[in-house]
Amino acid sequence: MTAGAGGYDPETVFIYNEDCNEVLLADVFPRARYEDYARALCLLDPYALDLRWEVLATAGAMRSLEVFLNFPIMDMNRNALRRNPDKVDERQRERMTLYWGDDSWREAAYSSEGNLFGFDEKLSNETLAEAVRRRHQTVAGFSYVPQPMPMRNSRGAVVYYLYFASRNKVGASIVKGIFAKYENRTS
Repeated sequence: MTAGAGGYDPETVFIYNEDCNEVLLADVFPRARYEDYARALCLLDPYALDLRWEVLATAGAMRSLEVFLNFPIMDMNRNALRRNPDKVDERQRERMTLYWGDDSWREAAYSSEGNLFGFDEKLSNETLAEAVRRRHQTVAGFSYVPQPMPMRNSRGAVVYYLYFASRNKVGASIVKGIFAKYENRTS
């Protein structure tokens, strides 16, 4: 077979220029059905809060997909997770709910506990990152979701968390080792 103009085999490589939330569910994921003994590795790198929860939930339910996900904590902090939840724009709340799958993200992101005046305050990025990890296990159904690797900019600030989610213990073990090696690295 000859390579196409882009250096790929046009008979085995498919390029989609569409909304990932639609094309993954309709065209890509069905090619990796567990029942067909097909497996896939999915790299999800949303620039912002554009990925819908349905994609992760479907991937977890399929049992045949392993997922790397860049969780865009910087976009969330800049647009959807304000110190005061009452000051968050309604469109940003809706984006967060689509990304999270329901509005339980509010309990994961805010708490009035320890606040002398009883109003909600934003919790730490680490607390939210752990809530995401647990959600991938308990709600999406991935058996193995190691601690995510914080991805930092040159100043050391976390801009996103890199997650791995799988039903495969061996894959998770390999990724844990890789994450441990690089976890304190800056860009």
